[in-house]
Formats: sequence, structure tokens, C-alpha cells
Amino acid sequence: MRFGPGHKSCCADVSVSGFVISWTTSSRYLGVYLESSVKFKCSFTKNKAGFYKAFNSIFGKIGRNASEEVLFALIKSKCLPVLFYGTEACPVTSADTGKHSLEFTMNKVLYKIFGAMSKDSCGEICKYFGIDKVEESISHRQEKCVTRYSGYSNSLCHSISARL
Repeated sequence: MRFGPGHKSCCADVSVSGFVISWTTSSRYLGVYLESSVKFKCSFTKNKAGFYKAFNSIFGKIGRNASEEVLFALIKSKCLPVLFYGTEACPVTSADTGKHSLEFTMNKVLYKIFGAMSKDSCGEICKYFGIDKVEESISHRQEKCVTRYSGYSNSLCHSISARL
């Protein structure tokens, strides 16, 4: 897999111990999906699928029998960590695959719980139940990561904290 201006150009296959390692456009590393692109890029498609799976599991079991407070406490503790996994270390842009897409994922869950409503209503509901906006959550996680690793003398930690 390649990053940079030549990410689309093909290179000769690499072989190790007689086994050919073919080039790929995406790869999983520590649970984060990296995509070949001009710039370093991560995919959050699997995060969204895992979030929906966790939510549907919870909602299918308790449905409308539990109060909204209980449901949102479970979403906050069990589903949102799945959705935001890896956002500390990966650049999350405002493009379709980034923050807007993650926000749409959360709004879709709210639509399922409460029915059709406006985008402003989603923000108010999240605020009422103590769930930060997606952009704020990502920023908070990135700041926490930078704070945690900026104190180390390792040059890699310094370059990560400077990038974020």
C-alpha cells in the first residue's frame, strides 16, 4: 500500500520466502483501516458498521421498554467508543468520509429512536442526554491523545503531537 502522489502507480510485486505479497488499496492496522491515497487517510466504514451492530443489538433487546436515559447511557458507553475508535490518531476531515459521515451515523440512530425530525432536533437531543457533537468528541479525543504523548521524549510522539 502506498501513500503520496504515486499511490496509484503500480510497482513490482514483492516476494518474501517465495510468497508474493500483492499491493492493496486498503489495510487494517491495530483495528484502524488505512487507505491508499495522496495523503495519509483512514476509513471509518467499519467503525460505522460496528456502531450500527452495537446499537441494533442494544435496541433490539430493550427497544422501547427502557427509558431514554438508560438507552442513551448504553449508547454513550457501548456504541460511541466503537464509532470513534482510531479518531485520535487518524486525520478526520469534514469530507464525506469524515466528520459529516460520522455525524450522519449518529443522527440516523436518533431517527430510529424518535422518528422523523430535523437536524437541529438531533443536536438538542444529544445535548439533553449529555452526548457531545461528533466534531467536539473527535477534537476532545485528539487533544487528550496529544496531551498524553507530548510529555514523552520519543521523537515519534513529538511528531504525532505536532501533526494533531
